[in-house]
Amino acid sequence: MTTAARPARTSRSAVQDLAYIAVFAALIIVLAFVSIPVGAAGVPIVLQNAAIVLAGLVLGGRRGFLAAALFLFLGLIGLPVLAGGRTTLSALAGPTVGYLVGYLVSAGVVGLIAYRARPRKRGEQAIWFTVAAVVGLLLQYTLGALGLVWRAGLSLTESIIAQGAFILPDVAKFAFMVVIALGIHAAFPDLLARRK
Repeated sequence: MTTAARPARTSRSAVQDLAYIAVFAALIIVLAFVSIPVGAAGVPIVLQNAAIVLAGLVLGGRRGFLAAALFLFLGLIGLPVLAGGRTTLSALAGPTVGYLVGYLVSAGVVGLIAYRARPRKRGEQAIWFTVAAVVGLLLQYTLGALGLVWRAGLSLTESIIAQGAFILPDVAKFAFMVVIALGIHAAFPDLLARRK
């Protein structure tokens, strides 16, 4: 490969990464419109937390983290990116603050775990993606519980109990995201090959 061809390929790769990050940030925002209010703590059932995990599964750690960061940044500058048309800034003072931190952390960690799988190895991918999704869910729940303790004045036990209504829907959503991610990686095996 010539020296001139290398920078062109790197530039194309960077543009492609930006496109992936922007598309997933947009997907996460769109899923803000799917929200079911549940429980006394004021935390709705949403699809955004599943889309965050999907971003990590599909894009890997760095790009998944950046997609979540872009989504949250757009909310910081005033766009209604969260369930109920809220902004990130308004949510920082509420009981969901821990979940927002969980979104950011889980996207990166899920991607790092998922990208341990090798391209074109469906069984291996299914195992790593499932482990990644479980870890992502636990991270979101743990940080979410800490946010409820901090902002909603609940004890740690109360905050864990408050999340009980979300467990089955979240497990189902995350399992579905694993299936989607497996399909995407089957169609685009070069995503995993890049190991971003």
